Amino acid sequence: MSKTPKVLFVCLGNICRSPMAQGAFLHVASKAGLKLEADSAGLHGWHVGRPPDRRSQAVALKYGVDIGDQRARVLTPADFAAFTHVIAMDHEILRAVKKMAPDPAPAAVSLFLDHAPGRAGQEVPDPFYGDDDGFEATWADVMEGSEGLIRIFQTV
Repeated sequence: MSKTPKVLFVCLGNICRSPMAQGAFLHVASKAGLKLEADSAGLHGWHVGRPPDRRSQAVALKYGVDIGDQRARVLTPADFAAFTHVIAMDHEILRAVKKMAPDPAPAAVSLFLDHAPGRAGQEVPDPFYGDDDGFEATWADVMEGSEGLIRIFQTV
């Protein structure tokens, strides 16, 4: 790979799934001894400038990952050149990301759980309107996706 791997995780508002995915991915990369870059973004600007949902922060912190410094932002066309991988949390987001991507897209675009063994085609459910258990489930999903995704970079 000619450029430093940079991964962008995308969800709807950038306060739940994608910030947790960014934190989980960087945590897994660090444990694997890899120096990778990651960020997160949302399709919509509802929460621009705000930190991740307090429940996202609490679950991540419970597992030793502090995501409190992250701030919500919106996905832009420039992100496809700035990042090597753009990772969507669900099928709706994947369709929107592909629609926004230039043709051909310089970044690899994929569904997050496609990288987890046995989880191809599955989505990371949005926990926003649910209870705290949904955030625990999301954390488990983003860790599993991160561990699978990291294998791409261990073989490069």
